[in-house]
Amino acid sequence: MNSGVQHKSAYKIISVVILVILAILFLFPLYWIVTGAFKTGAEINAIKPVWFPSEWTLMNFEHLFSKRTCPLFQLGGLVGPTVPAVFRWLLNTVFMAVMAMILTCITASAAGYALAKKRFRGRAIVFGLIVCAMALPKQVILIPLLKEMAALDLNDTLWAVIFPTVGWPFGVFLMKQFSESIPGEMLEAARIDGASELRTFTTVVIPLVKPGIGALAIFTFINSWNDYFMQLVMLTSNENATISLGISTLMAETSIDMGLLMAGAALAAAPIIIVFLIFQKYFTQGITMGAVKG
Repeated sequence: MNSGVQHKSAYKIISVVILVILAILFLFPLYWIVTGAFKTGAEINAIKPVWFPSEWTLMNFEHLFSKRTCPLFQLGGLVGPTVPAVFRWLLNTVFMAVMAMILTCITASAAGYALAKKRFRGRAIVFGLIVCAMALPKQVILIPLLKEMAALDLNDTLWAVIFPTVGWPFGVFLMKQFSESIPGEMLEAARIDGASELRTFTTVVIPLVKPGIGALAIFTFINSWNDYFMQLVMLTSNENATISLGISTLMAETSIDMGLLMAGAALAAAPIIIVFLIFQKYFTQGITMGAVKG
């Protein structure tokens, strides 16, 4: 029995050591970016790595905020105050990612529920097409998307980046898997009580698949935030640029400024970390439930 206890203790120690090493490896790039944003140019470009700033400076952020200016917002004829362009870019990115997250969670949860619990002709074909669409790279559908956005008069608007995300096949697939676990007796009881289809969906289905929605929300937010390719193709003006696109244009205008780049990257990473911390509980539950189902 003692040998079994010792074996478990050794296994636990080894597991903890491996997890700590992996955590350090994954967190090191974030640490390097955040500390680099507060280093001087000499420390950033030093041949021998400077692991911790000897002198904390806001010079990189001052440079980032002073490069360009533009109105904070434009709503029809209403124009907001002139601010550093990075604030407008950050606002654009937050709006784009949040709207994509909300719309994707609504459409994916509804479509996943329908595919899991409704019986209609062609259901298997529709689901098969969704699975096949998951394998298509964005480059394959880029030209049709451009033509569609042009037909809708959405070129160079944030909606041109948001709408293609709303029909994310992975989101539908994920929510279908979660909706499979909904007991049919609960849906039948809701119908017997006279609940409409919309009420059944909002009061019975949504609470039961909430962990899946939380996981999908994180996936969608991060995917939209980091989708530089679609942002580069769909957005052209300075006012509609996102934070990553705006910083890349600043880097193209001048010589490579690693301090400016790290300051922008640190600023762009902050909202993603905040969203993950907010939805972390649902994300963990969603991944755990998905693993149990698999």
